[in-house]
Order: sequence, then C-alpha cells, then structure tokens
Amino acid sequence: QVQLVESGGGLVQPGGSLRLSCAASGRIFNSYSMGWYRQAPWKQRELVATITNGGSTNYADSVKGRFTISRDNAKNTVYVQMNSLKTEDPAVYYCNVAHHDPLLLPTWGQGIQVTVSS
Repeated sequence: QVQLVESGGGLVQPGGSLRLSCAASGRIFNSYSMGWYRQAPWKQRELVATITNGGSTNYADSVKGRFTISRDNAKNTVYVQMNSLKTEDPAVYYCNVAHHDPLLLPTWGQGIQVTVSS
C-alpha cells in the first residue's frame, strides 16, 4: 500500500522559510521520481518541484530560485526547502510520484498546510 506522510508546514511571515518533509513507502520511492505539489483554494493541484532517483531536479517558474527539493534514499524521504516565501505561496502541499497530471495519481497523503502572512 502506498503511504505518503507530509510534515513541517505552518505559519511564516513573507520572506521567511520552511522545510517540508515527506516520508514515502519504499515501493514508490525507490522506483519513481518524486515531486512536491501544492493546491491553493479554488485552484488546481500543481507540480512545483521534482527530483529523480539520481538527484536531478526541476522547478516550476513560480518557485525557481526559492525552493530546493532533495531526497534521502536511505530514509525514503523527500524534502523541500522553501525560502523567500511569498503571499502567493500559501497552499496545502503534497508529495507524490512526479507526474505531469496529478489527477492520474490515485493515492495521496493528507498534505500539509503552509500559510504566509504578516
């Protein structure tokens, strides 16, 4: 069974930083590139960062230069370091297999709320 458990969210002021973690079941973690997604109210879930098994990364333009995705293969955990957070970054953040169409992924974790407010 696929398991995804996100943690590390919270409230931060604009310009602040947060680090999110996601523990994933080994079955998917070892086989696929992983990604961080976010979904703001009334918006579709979007893929913002991806990392391959070999550590190659890719970012959406909206977060490039501010977010850094990483993974610890020994711990089956993927991280995203979010710096210079903006008022447009608040959302529920999820991790999952990296896929261009998140609607095709059947299983999701509970997600973690990130709020940016002064």
